[in-house]
Amino acid sequence: MDVSKVCLTVGYPESLHPGGDLDVNGSGRLVVVGAGLAGCEAAWQAARCGVDVVLYEMRPGSRSPAHVGDGFAELVCSNSLRSDRFANAVGLLKEEMRRLGSLVLAAADATRVPAGRALAVDREAFSARVTAEIEAHPGIEVRRERVDRIPAGDPVILATGPLTHGVLAAELAALLGDEYLYFYDAIAPTVYADSIDPGVVFRASRWEDGTGDYLNVPLDRDAYDALVRELVAADTVPLHPFEKALYFEGCLPVEEIARRGPRTLAYGPLKPVGLVDPRTGRRPHAVVQLRQEDRDGVLYNLVGFQTKLRIGEQKRIFRALPGLAKAVFARFGSVHRNTYVNAPLQLDGLLQVRKRPGLFLAGQMAGVEGYVESAALGLLAGLHTARRLRGLAPLPPDPRTAHGALMRHLAGGADARRFQPSNVTYGLFPALDDAPPRLGKRQKNERLAERALRALDGWREALEVQAA
Repeated sequence: MDVSKVCLTVGYPESLHPGGDLDVNGSGRLVVVGAGLAGCEAAWQAARCGVDVVLYEMRPGSRSPAHVGDGFAELVCSNSLRSDRFANAVGLLKEEMRRLGSLVLAAADATRVPAGRALAVDREAFSARVTAEIEAHPGIEVRRERVDRIPAGDPVILATGPLTHGVLAAELAALLGDEYLYFYDAIAPTVYADSIDPGVVFRASRWEDGTGDYLNVPLDRDAYDALVRELVAADTVPLHPFEKALYFEGCLPVEEIARRGPRTLAYGPLKPVGLVDPRTGRRPHAVVQLRQEDRDGVLYNLVGFQTKLRIGEQKRIFRALPGLAKAVFARFGSVHRNTYVNAPLQLDGLLQVRKRPGLFLAGQMAGVEGYVESAALGLLAGLHTARRLRGLAPLPPDPRTAHGALMRHLAGGADARRFQPSNVTYGLFPALDDAPPRLGKRQKNERLAERALRALDGWREALEVQAA
């Protein structure tokens, strides 16, 4: 079998995992620790390149504070992988991953649920799909046990996520010579659909015709002001005395947003722009949106309502919203500490730890934010380590691609003194060489996306040629 073709298969075959014996150069095996999005994607990509993989996952024997199930690639926060449009760089990143044969994107596309212009998934079906494919792959050996020490050998991928358990986290911190950076991430509550009053909420997506994919709770000025007052005054779960509140700006708790000013929520997650209440024919003063969580439409989460409010306060405040008086909560919002390394200082352009060649980091712990970005780093780590085991020279992604732009940022483009996990944005891409001076943002992003996909084709071709 031509391993290069396995490594670069495009699209999703009827069976996502190849069969038969694979020709592997040398007798080395890749060790991947952590079966989240990044770890599963890394193991998948390396195995498709003909490398034998050992994948460690600590559940069910041990569990992080945020995980509830035993399946791989569990989504612990939102069920949305965000925009599918090229107007947003994450839409381009997803398309690149599809063209590179991503397991995570294949599973997401197969388990998607209605979410307007976003790619959202049934989280249980998504996890089950990834788990089944990983466990069925003949090149991947799964070991359900906790890893307390950084494994010896070369290469090793650590993809244990932002909630890496204390023993392993301490060893990594000792290796790096400084403490982890950290921030706090929050989860939004989820309610059962049949507990939402259909006579109050209305179905619509911003700027879209038809019924829409979101349930919308309309708020008039008085209801909005009351919500803000309650959020600001509510009792929250305290941080530890030795920790400071360093929140990721893209996932602020709703009460923290409210504290930044009485109009902040109205211009943020509760903005009513593009929404008209069909009962009144007018745009509400503010809108709380609920997004479908599962394929059957049983569960909905409160978009933008990630929170560290105590459970009693969540019940009281959110049930005061119109249409949610009898809301039954399937999951309450929560807050947890996420840890990550200072990528510009600690990692090279291949996601390799500078102080220990052969040790690669992937996922959020490597300095990105978001499901898609985490999986994308897993994809790159899998390709890089597979090439390393097969004796091939490193071949980083073209910086004009979304993958390359993200790596360019992590490997030195970001300011190490103020480093914080980043989503992929068009601001990370190299500037266009031939852009007219007055080119609009939309047109500029379209050109960046077109250039990226051309560059991706060139990078894929170089990978295939060298592998052959």
